[in-house]
Amino acid sequence: MSPQELKHVMQAGLLSFPLTDFDAQLRFAPRPYAERLEWLQPYGATVLFAAGGTGEFFSLTPAEYSEVMKVALDTCRGRTPIVGGAGGGTTLAIQYAQEAERLGAQGVLLLPHYLTEASQEGLVAHVEAVCASVKIGVIVYNRGACRLTPASLLTLAERCPNLVGFKDGLGDIERFVSIRQTLGDRFAYLGGLPTAEVFAGAYKAMGCPVYSSAVFNFIPRTAMDFYNAHAAGDDATCNRLIRDFFLPYIALRNQGEGYAVSIVKAGATLAGHGAGPVRPPLSDLKPAEVEQLAALMARLGPQ
Repeated sequence: MSPQELKHVMQAGLLSFPLTDFDAQLRFAPRPYAERLEWLQPYGATVLFAAGGTGEFFSLTPAEYSEVMKVALDTCRGRTPIVGGAGGGTTLAIQYAQEAERLGAQGVLLLPHYLTEASQEGLVAHVEAVCASVKIGVIVYNRGACRLTPASLLTLAERCPNLVGFKDGLGDIERFVSIRQTLGDRFAYLGGLPTAEVFAGAYKAMGCPVYSSAVFNFIPRTAMDFYNAHAAGDDATCNRLIRDFFLPYIALRNQGEGYAVSIVKAGATLAGHGAGPVRPPLSDLKPAEVEQLAALMARLGPQ
């Protein structure tokens, strides 16, 4: 898949980040991971981001990353495009991007670099170096320490023909509108705030109709129902699901730091497709919180 083909694919449909399965000893569990991907296949996600943020990329070793990518690509080959996460310092991000390309991934999601603040010049150099290291398409994730400006993205668009996607995880409306107006159709634009469904309508109004769904990991039918209603302009269905499920879900998610991942793993367990515990420094939901999540999920009916 060429970078432009990846861009085209990402401009419609529901995108998601599969959880990464761990066993009780917190080791990567390849067989359950493959079974997870098989379970999710029929629901029709357009692109899956393997070893992404919800997949706990930040806790994987490079060797485990290769295993995760290989299982995802072997399982989904010919059916769903796989984009691999890449992140850390520039040298390490290049290694991840090149490994994803070597294994046959259709693209790379460049996650924010680690810890330190950076100038716009430094961010441009970082993104440009990763893009130059591979031929597959790259999506840059504006989140955390990576806060690219419209001017920086314009420079990158000119220098990096395989930079085809921009994912926003900041929620800065002024910045996003400026980026969208400055770059036009140069990029595929993806909504990337946690529990993106709640922000989907606002992002669509800003020219970003596509987002990545974490809840697809445990309520895939509802996730697809919401996206289809969103795409069709069915505000009644979207508002009902936001009111009855997503807002109380967010309130539960906000009870703990790092719960954006932990609550998804808890949901997968409740759905009968457990992915094991989260790795430290994340922590799992408390039993009472799991009960609250179970009650929320029960409102939605069978998935």
